[in-house]
Amino acid sequence: MQINRLFEIVYILLSKKITTAKELSEHFEVSTRTIYRDIDSLSTAGIPIYTNKGRGGGISLIDNFVLNKSIISDQEQNEILMSLQSLKAIKFFDVDSVLNKLSAFFNKQGINWIDVDFSRWGSDDKEREKFNSIKRSILNNNVVTFDYFSSNGEKTQRTVEGIKLLFKGQGFYLYGFCRIKNDFRIFKITRIKNLCVLKENFKRDIPKDICSNSQFRNTKVVTLVLEIEEGMAYRVYDEFDEVCIKRNPAGNFTVTARFPEDEWVYGYILSYGGFAEVLEPKHIRKIVKNRFQEGLNKYL
Repeated sequence: MQINRLFEIVYILLSKKITTAKELSEHFEVSTRTIYRDIDSLSTAGIPIYTNKGRGGGISLIDNFVLNKSIISDQEQNEILMSLQSLKAIKFFDVDSVLNKLSAFFNKQGINWIDVDFSRWGSDDKEREKFNSIKRSILNNNVVTFDYFSSNGEKTQRTVEGIKLLFKGQGFYLYGFCRIKNDFRIFKITRIKNLCVLKENFKRDIPKDICSNSQFRNTKVVTLVLEIEEGMAYRVYDEFDEVCIKRNPAGNFTVTARFPEDEWVYGYILSYGGFAEVLEPKHIRKIVKNRFQEGLNKYL
Protein backbone atom coordinates (compact mmCIF):
# COMPACT_ATOMS: atom_id res chain seq x y z
CA MET A 1 0.00 0.00 0.00
CA GLN A 2 2.82 2.45 0.83
CA ILE A 3 4.58 1.87 -2.53
CA ASN A 4 1.30 2.62 -4.30
CA ARG A 5 0.93 5.83 -2.28
CA LEU A 6 4.56 6.95 -2.88
CA PHE A 7 4.16 6.60 -6.66
CA GLU A 8 1.01 8.68 -6.61
CA ILE A 9 2.47 11.37 -4.30
CA VAL A 10 5.25 11.97 -6.84
CA TYR A 11 2.69 12.07 -9.65
CA ILE A 12 0.55 14.61 -7.73
CA LEU A 13 3.57 16.82 -7.07
CA LEU A 14 4.57 16.68 -10.72
CA SER A 15 1.02 17.70 -11.70
CA LYS A 16 0.15 20.27 -9.01
CA LYS A 17 3.64 21.62 -8.23
CA ILE A 18 2.67 22.22 -4.59
CA THR A 19 0.27 20.64 -2.13
CA THR A 20 -0.15 20.24 1.62
CA ALA A 21 0.11 17.32 4.01
CA LYS A 22 -3.54 17.88 4.92
CA GLU A 23 -4.64 17.63 1.29
CA LEU A 24 -2.61 14.46 0.78
CA SER A 25 -3.90 12.88 4.01
CA GLU A 26 -7.50 13.56 2.94
CA HIS A 27 -6.82 12.19 -0.56
CA PHE A 28 -5.30 8.93 0.72
CA GLU A 29 -7.44 8.77 3.88
CA VAL A 30 -4.41 8.47 6.17
CA SER A 31 -3.01 10.67 8.94
CA THR A 32 -0.73 13.63 8.24
CA ARG A 33 1.92 11.82 10.29
CA THR A 34 1.80 8.99 7.73
CA ILE A 35 2.19 11.52 4.90
CA TYR A 36 5.27 13.04 6.54
CA ARG A 37 6.76 9.55 6.90
CA ASP A 38 6.14 9.04 3.17
CA ILE A 39 7.88 12.35 2.41
CA ASP A 40 10.89 11.21 4.45
CA SER A 41 10.94 7.93 2.50
CA LEU A 42 10.90 9.79 -0.83
CA SER A 43 13.69 12.09 0.32
CA THR A 44 15.78 9.13 1.43
CA ALA A 45 15.23 7.58 -2.01
CA GLY A 46 16.76 10.66 -3.63
CA ILE A 47 13.59 12.46 -4.77
CA PRO A 48 14.27 16.24 -4.34
CA ILE A 49 11.18 16.98 -2.26
CA TYR A 50 10.92 19.69 0.37
CA THR A 51 8.38 21.42 2.61
CA ASN A 52 7.75 25.10 3.41
CA LYS A 53 5.76 26.19 6.43
CA GLY A 54 3.48 29.20 6.69
CA ARG A 55 1.04 30.89 4.33
CA GLY A 56 1.53 29.76 0.75
CA GLY A 57 3.79 26.92 1.87
CA GLY A 58 3.41 23.22 1.40
CA ILE A 59 5.09 20.19 -0.10
CA SER A 60 6.73 20.43 -3.51
CA LEU A 61 9.54 19.27 -5.76
CA ILE A 62 12.39 21.52 -6.85
CA ASP A 63 11.39 23.50 -9.92
CA ASN A 64 13.69 21.77 -12.39
CA PHE A 65 12.87 18.22 -11.31
CA VAL A 66 11.52 16.00 -14.08
CA LEU A 67 10.67 12.32 -13.71
CA ASN A 68 12.75 11.05 -16.60
CA LYS A 69 11.39 7.79 -17.91
CA SER A 70 14.49 7.35 -20.08
CA ILE A 71 16.49 6.30 -16.99
CA ILE A 72 14.20 3.25 -16.71
CA SER A 73 14.77 0.66 -19.41
CA ASP A 74 11.92 -0.72 -21.49
CA GLN A 75 12.21 -4.05 -19.68
CA GLU A 76 12.12 -2.31 -16.29
CA GLN A 77 9.03 -0.34 -17.34
CA ASN A 78 7.30 -3.60 -18.30
CA GLU A 79 8.30 -5.21 -14.99
CA ILE A 80 6.89 -2.25 -13.01
CA LEU A 81 3.60 -2.38 -14.92
CA MET A 82 3.38 -6.16 -14.70
CA SER A 83 3.93 -6.01 -10.93
CA LEU A 84 1.15 -3.45 -10.59
CA GLN A 85 -1.07 -5.59 -12.83
CA SER A 86 -0.41 -8.54 -10.51
CA LEU A 87 -1.55 -6.47 -7.54
CA LYS A 88 -4.65 -5.44 -9.47
CA ALA A 89 -5.39 -9.10 -10.29
CA ILE A 90 -5.48 -10.02 -6.60
CA LYS A 91 -7.66 -6.94 -5.98
CA PHE A 92 -5.03 -5.11 -3.95
CA PHE A 93 -6.11 -1.72 -2.63
CA ASP A 94 -6.65 1.05 -5.24
CA VAL A 95 -3.79 0.13 -7.55
CA ASP A 96 -5.78 1.09 -10.67
CA SER A 97 -4.97 4.78 -10.39
CA VAL A 98 -1.21 4.30 -10.25
CA LEU A 99 -1.30 1.62 -12.95
CA ASN A 100 -3.23 3.86 -15.35
CA LYS A 101 -0.97 6.86 -14.74
CA LEU A 102 2.29 4.97 -15.14
CA SER A 103 0.95 3.16 -18.23
CA ALA A 104 0.24 6.55 -19.79
CA PHE A 105 3.61 7.91 -18.67
CA PHE A 106 5.47 4.96 -20.24
CA ASN A 107 3.22 5.02 -23.34
CA LYS A 108 2.23 1.42 -22.69
CA GLN A 109 -1.56 1.30 -22.72
CA GLY A 110 -3.66 -1.83 -22.61
CA ILE A 111 -1.30 -4.05 -20.60
CA ASN A 112 -3.45 -6.76 -19.07
CA TRP A 113 -1.39 -9.90 -18.77
CA ILE A 114 -2.88 -11.64 -15.75
CA ASP A 115 -6.28 -12.44 -14.28
CA VAL A 116 -6.66 -14.25 -10.98
CA ASP A 117 -9.81 -15.76 -9.49
CA PHE A 118 -9.23 -17.44 -6.15
CA SER A 119 -12.67 -19.03 -5.97
CA ARG A 120 -13.43 -22.63 -6.90
CA TRP A 121 -15.14 -23.60 -10.14
CA GLY A 122 -18.88 -23.42 -9.56
CA SER A 123 -18.65 -21.21 -6.46
CA ASP A 124 -20.76 -18.09 -6.09
CA ASP A 125 -19.99 -14.47 -5.23
CA LYS A 126 -20.23 -15.19 -1.50
CA GLU A 127 -17.23 -17.54 -1.73
CA ARG A 128 -15.19 -14.91 -3.57
CA GLU A 129 -16.16 -12.23 -1.05
CA LYS A 130 -15.14 -14.52 1.82
CA PHE A 131 -11.66 -14.83 0.35
CA ASN A 132 -11.37 -11.06 -0.15
CA SER A 133 -12.63 -10.37 3.39
CA ILE A 134 -9.97 -12.68 4.82
CA LYS A 135 -7.33 -10.99 2.68
CA ARG A 136 -8.35 -7.53 3.91
CA SER A 137 -8.42 -8.69 7.53
CA ILE A 138 -4.81 -9.86 7.21
CA LEU A 139 -3.65 -6.62 5.58
CA ASN A 140 -5.44 -4.51 8.21
CA ASN A 141 -4.63 -6.78 11.19
CA ASN A 142 -8.30 -7.31 12.04
CA VAL A 143 -9.44 -10.20 14.22
CA VAL A 144 -11.94 -12.56 12.55
CA THR A 145 -14.51 -14.98 13.94
CA PHE A 146 -16.07 -17.91 12.08
CA ASP A 147 -17.55 -21.38 12.32
CA TYR A 148 -15.12 -24.08 11.23
CA PHE A 149 -15.78 -27.63 10.11
CA SER A 150 -12.91 -30.05 10.64
CA SER A 151 -12.08 -32.91 8.28
CA ASN A 152 -14.30 -35.22 10.35
CA GLY A 153 -17.23 -32.78 10.27
CA GLU A 154 -16.88 -31.36 13.79
CA LYS A 155 -18.16 -27.76 14.02
CA THR A 156 -16.36 -25.28 16.26
CA GLN A 157 -16.42 -21.51 16.69
CA ARG A 158 -13.08 -19.79 16.28
CA THR A 159 -11.59 -16.36 16.96
CA VAL A 160 -8.43 -15.93 14.91
CA GLU A 161 -5.68 -13.40 14.32
CA GLY A 162 -5.05 -14.07 10.64
CA ILE A 163 -1.42 -13.80 9.54
CA LYS A 164 -1.05 -15.44 6.14
CA LEU A 165 -2.92 -16.97 3.23
CA LEU A 166 -1.41 -20.25 2.10
CA PHE A 167 -1.94 -22.19 -1.11
CA LYS A 168 -1.21 -25.90 -0.71
CA GLY A 169 -2.46 -29.02 -2.47
CA GLN A 170 -5.01 -27.27 -4.75
CA GLY A 171 -6.54 -25.36 -1.83
CA PHE A 172 -6.27 -22.06 0.05
CA TYR A 173 -5.76 -21.94 3.81
CA LEU A 174 -5.80 -19.25 6.48
CA TYR A 175 -2.87 -19.41 8.87
CA GLY A 176 -3.11 -17.53 12.14
CA PHE A 177 -3.24 -17.54 15.93
CA CYS A 178 -6.40 -19.19 17.26
CA ARG A 179 -7.47 -17.65 20.55
CA ILE A 180 -9.64 -20.66 21.34
CA LYS A 181 -6.73 -23.14 21.06
CA ASN A 182 -4.14 -20.56 22.22
CA ASP A 183 -1.84 -21.70 19.42
CA PHE A 184 -1.15 -21.21 15.72
CA ARG A 185 -3.54 -23.10 13.46
CA ILE A 186 -4.30 -23.57 9.77
CA PHE A 187 -7.86 -23.46 8.41
CA LYS A 188 -9.03 -24.54 4.98
CA ILE A 189 -10.98 -21.59 3.58
CA THR A 190 -13.72 -23.74 2.05
CA ARG A 191 -14.52 -25.04 5.55
CA ILE A 192 -14.82 -21.54 7.03
CA LYS A 193 -18.46 -20.48 7.40
CA ASN A 194 -20.22 -17.39 8.79
CA LEU A 195 -17.08 -15.27 8.63
CA CYS A 196 -17.17 -11.97 10.55
CA VAL A 197 -14.37 -9.37 10.41
CA LEU A 198 -14.16 -7.50 13.71
CA LYS A 199 -13.01 -3.91 14.20
CA GLU A 200 -10.53 -5.13 16.81
CA ASN A 201 -6.89 -4.99 15.70
CA PHE A 202 -4.04 -7.22 16.82
CA LYS A 203 -0.25 -7.34 16.81
CA ARG A 204 1.41 -10.69 16.35
CA ASP A 205 4.90 -11.76 15.24
CA ILE A 206 4.95 -14.16 12.29
CA PRO A 207 6.87 -17.41 12.94
CA LYS A 208 9.77 -17.85 10.55
CA ASP A 209 8.91 -21.49 9.89
CA ILE A 210 5.18 -22.17 9.78
CA CYS A 211 5.76 -25.93 9.73
CA SER A 212 7.67 -25.77 13.03
CA ASN A 213 4.56 -25.39 15.17
CA SER A 214 3.01 -28.41 16.87
CA GLN A 215 -0.02 -28.67 14.60
CA PHE A 216 2.20 -29.60 11.64
CA ARG A 217 5.05 -31.23 13.52
CA ASN A 218 2.77 -33.92 14.93
CA THR A 219 1.15 -34.73 11.58
CA LYS A 220 2.12 -38.18 10.30
CA VAL A 221 3.42 -38.06 6.73
CA VAL A 222 3.41 -41.18 4.54
CA THR A 223 4.83 -42.02 1.13
CA LEU A 224 2.02 -43.16 -1.16
CA VAL A 225 2.63 -45.30 -4.22
CA LEU A 226 -0.38 -45.24 -6.53
CA GLU A 227 -1.04 -46.98 -9.84
CA ILE A 228 -3.34 -44.75 -11.87
CA GLU A 229 -4.98 -45.59 -15.18
CA GLU A 230 -4.18 -43.76 -18.40
CA GLY A 231 -7.63 -42.13 -18.56
CA MET A 232 -6.73 -40.07 -15.47
CA ALA A 233 -3.69 -38.46 -17.16
CA TYR A 234 -5.26 -34.99 -16.86
CA ARG A 235 -5.44 -35.37 -13.07
CA VAL A 236 -2.01 -36.95 -12.75
CA TYR A 237 -0.28 -34.03 -14.47
CA ASP A 238 -2.48 -31.46 -12.75
CA GLU A 239 -1.94 -32.78 -9.24
CA PHE A 240 1.58 -34.23 -9.11
CA ASP A 241 5.06 -32.97 -9.84
CA GLU A 242 6.69 -34.52 -12.89
CA VAL A 243 9.42 -36.14 -10.75
CA CYS A 244 6.70 -38.10 -8.91
CA ILE A 245 5.29 -39.61 -12.11
CA LYS A 246 6.47 -42.71 -13.95
CA ARG A 247 4.74 -43.52 -17.24
CA ASN A 248 4.57 -47.29 -17.73
CA PRO A 249 4.79 -49.11 -21.11
CA ALA A 250 1.10 -50.05 -20.81
CA GLY A 251 0.20 -46.34 -20.63
CA ASN A 252 -0.77 -46.20 -16.99
CA PHE A 253 1.13 -44.29 -14.28
CA THR A 254 2.98 -45.14 -11.11
CA VAL A 255 2.93 -42.09 -8.83
CA THR A 256 5.05 -41.77 -5.69
CA ALA A 257 4.31 -38.80 -3.42
CA ARG A 258 4.29 -37.81 0.24
CA PHE A 259 1.04 -36.84 1.96
CA PRO A 260 -0.12 -36.17 5.53
CA GLU A 261 -2.15 -39.19 6.59
CA ASP A 262 -5.63 -38.16 7.62
CA GLU A 263 -9.24 -38.41 6.46
CA TRP A 264 -8.49 -36.03 3.59
CA VAL A 265 -5.95 -38.34 1.97
CA TYR A 266 -8.33 -41.33 2.19
CA GLY A 267 -11.02 -39.26 0.49
CA TYR A 268 -8.54 -38.06 -2.11
CA ILE A 269 -7.63 -41.63 -3.10
CA LEU A 270 -11.30 -42.62 -3.19
CA SER A 271 -12.00 -39.68 -5.53
CA TYR A 272 -10.22 -41.65 -8.28
CA GLY A 273 -12.83 -44.39 -7.95
CA GLY A 274 -11.74 -47.55 -9.74
CA PHE A 275 -9.09 -45.71 -11.75
CA ALA A 276 -6.42 -45.84 -9.02
CA GLU A 277 -4.93 -48.56 -6.81
CA VAL A 278 -2.84 -48.09 -3.67
CA LEU A 279 0.33 -50.17 -3.90
CA GLU A 280 2.01 -48.81 -0.76
CA PRO A 281 1.74 -48.53 2.19
CA LYS A 282 -0.20 -51.68 2.93
CA HIS A 283 -2.23 -50.25 5.83
CA ILE A 284 -3.62 -47.44 3.65
CA ARG A 285 -4.38 -49.97 0.90
CA LYS A 286 -6.43 -51.88 3.49
CA ILE A 287 -8.21 -48.72 4.72
CA VAL A 288 -9.19 -47.71 1.17
CA LYS A 289 -10.36 -51.23 0.39
CA ASN A 290 -12.60 -51.19 3.47
CA ARG A 291 -13.98 -47.75 2.56
CA PHE A 292 -14.91 -48.98 -0.91
CA GLN A 293 -16.61 -52.03 0.59
CA GLU A 294 -18.54 -49.92 3.10
CA GLY A 295 -19.72 -47.67 0.30
CA LEU A 296 -20.76 -50.64 -1.84
CA ASN A 297 -22.74 -52.14 1.08
CA LYS A 298 -24.97 -49.07 1.12
CA TYR A 299 -26.22 -50.03 -2.35
CA LEU A 300 -26.84 -53.73 -1.70
